[in-house]
Amino acid sequence: MMASSKTFAAFACFLGFSFAALAGDTTKAKPVTIPHLEKRGKATQLIVNGQPFLILGGELHNSSASSTTFMQPVWKRLSSINMNTVLASVSWELVEPEEGKFDFSLVNDLIKDARKNNMKLSLLWFGSWKNGLSHYTPAWVKKDYKRFPRMRLKNKLPVEAITPFSEDAMNADAKAFAALMKYIKKTDEAQQTVILIQVQNEVGLIGESRDHSEAANKFYSQPVPTELIGHMQKNKETLLPEYRQLWAAQGFQTTGTWTEVFGNTASSEEAFMAWQYARYINKVAEAGKAQYPLPMFVNAWIVQPEDLKPGDYPSGGPQSHLLDIWRAAAPAVDLFSPDIYLPNFDEVAASYTRSGNVLFVPESRGDAQGAANAFYAIGQHNAIGYSPFGIDNRVEDPANAPLSKAYAILQQLTPKILIAQSKGSIAGIWLNPKKKKQQVELGGYHLDIVLRNSLWRTETSPENGYGLVIADGPDEFIIAGKDIQFNFFPPSGGTGYIGIASIDEGAYVNGKWVAGRRLNGDDIMYNYKIAEEIALQKNGTVVRLTGDGPKVLRVKLYRYE
Repeated sequence: MMASSKTFAAFACFLGFSFAALAGDTTKAKPVTIPHLEKRGKATQLIVNGQPFLILGGELHNSSASSTTFMQPVWKRLSSINMNTVLASVSWELVEPEEGKFDFSLVNDLIKDARKNNMKLSLLWFGSWKNGLSHYTPAWVKKDYKRFPRMRLKNKLPVEAITPFSEDAMNADAKAFAALMKYIKKTDEAQQTVILIQVQNEVGLIGESRDHSEAANKFYSQPVPTELIGHMQKNKETLLPEYRQLWAAQGFQTTGTWTEVFGNTASSEEAFMAWQYARYINKVAEAGKAQYPLPMFVNAWIVQPEDLKPGDYPSGGPQSHLLDIWRAAAPAVDLFSPDIYLPNFDEVAASYTRSGNVLFVPESRGDAQGAANAFYAIGQHNAIGYSPFGIDNRVEDPANAPLSKAYAILQQLTPKILIAQSKGSIAGIWLNPKKKKQQVELGGYHLDIVLRNSLWRTETSPENGYGLVIADGPDEFIIAGKDIQFNFFPPSGGTGYIGIASIDEGAYVNGKWVAGRRLNGDDIMYNYKIAEEIALQKNGTVVRLTGDGPKVLRVKLYRYE
């Protein structure tokens, strides 16, 4: 019996597929994926155009992106600083000047100009809040304070900030953000110029630990949401210690109001605000991702040394001690990112890598200390990127700017860095006169890394020393940085002695190593007495990074007895 034409066609299609599969047919184009976060080995990385991408970024001043004319000379300067990504604001007031009427002309210009200058974009949505206040909302939102009510302090005075307990404000913000993401998808999905989105900016209530508006008071007297209680119970043993202690102080209550579960304290009120901010922002992020699901992050105005209580800093924002609440309430947010201007960058960065949070630093310093911060975040914590604030004012002398020099090195090392992050074969170094030493176990060696000249009392230590080290094969290392000394030793309990087979100065050009000088003698050891002590008494050897830097060295070691 002859098969029908449909059956024969289906059978032929099956045979064609089978033979193509057996033959390893690769003529079929692979589907293009949009920018996303992906776990690769031991690191979660940002994937752009199908490949891991490292953000060497810079954030513009808040108002810079509001004028295409203003930005024209800025783009030329940014192109000279060795960065690859611009962080630029998109404000609600300019996108939706009249309710329901959208204008994306500025967004379109940003995308086109970024492409012309070979840059990627991370767009920062200044919606309901920017630095805790509602200055970037449209006039029609600001004026209608009945529909979009403000937060209030204990004395009932209003704050110029929309309450996160307003469903109307949340829905209006989400609608505008969804329209933005729909436009980005339509305009840019194929080119992937826009690779990351920030939702709001440094949210939190300043002046009080919680909102005392009528809506907030109503929610505060109600039971803690079952979603949060369930998350706490499920993750009880792995909750961050600060948050777990807050719950433990009340006997791990699983029902009750906010004061019954978390106590009648400013910290309890901060937890209450964190839940509501996160819930609000999650609604906005979900609406945007429904149109175009780019990776999304929220940034934090972190606690400052002079702050004594929530409200001195923005209460309820994504502080590191509140990330369990933010995770429970805002699953649509991919990254919780600290803005770090404090001198203890290493401690703050570490606090934002807990519980699997992927580090991205969207705001920080752009001076010599900023160069050190970039190396450390990327090398030590597998950060997907680093970005100083106010980059449009930091490029007057790009050839000599510390950040420009640092980005030049990180740019040429990016392929090696991304592979090493996935393998867990990289470490970052961040030193200063108060922290002169760091220890690393890597590639079968123990490394004592010290600040240059810190072993010589007659010389003044530099303000900072920084770098990264990659184990690039058996007894082979790539080290890069400035003003640091590497002391290589056998691993703990190891025997024998360590010697230098070779040290080459050079650069990676298009991913390939191009050797320069072969270094030895004074150019690496500087003080033979110290070097001899390390070699004879501790079985180690010395490699130093000095000069104007930063620079890159390839080091090959050997062992002897």
